[in-house]
Amino acid sequence: MARRHLIITGRVQGVGYRDALRAEAERLGVRGGVRNLRDGSVEAVVEGPDAALDALIAWARLGPPAARVTGIAVGTPPPALDRPYAHFERWPSA
Repeated sequence: MARRHLIITGRVQGVGYRDALRAEAERLGVRGGVRNLRDGSVEAVVEGPDAALDALIAWARLGPPAARVTGIAVGTPPPALDRPYAHFERWPSA
C-alpha cells in the first residue's frame, strides 16, 4: 500500500474537481482525502496499490471537463496527513 500527497494547480476550484477526484478514486479503490486550499489549488492524499495510484494521478492531470490543470506536484504526505485511510474523504477547505 503506497501513499502520495498531491497539489493540483490551475482552474481546479469551482469546477467540481474535488467530487470528480473522489468519484475516480472510489472507482479505482483508492482511499484518502481531498480539499481546496486558499491559494486556489486542490490538495489530496491518496492511498492504494501503485497501479491504482498511477491511474488516479494520470486522471488528476486532466481532471473533469471544466477544469484546466496547469500542474500537479506529487510527493510524500506531510506528517499531519500521513495516516491510514478507511475510505475517501472530502475535507473542509484549508
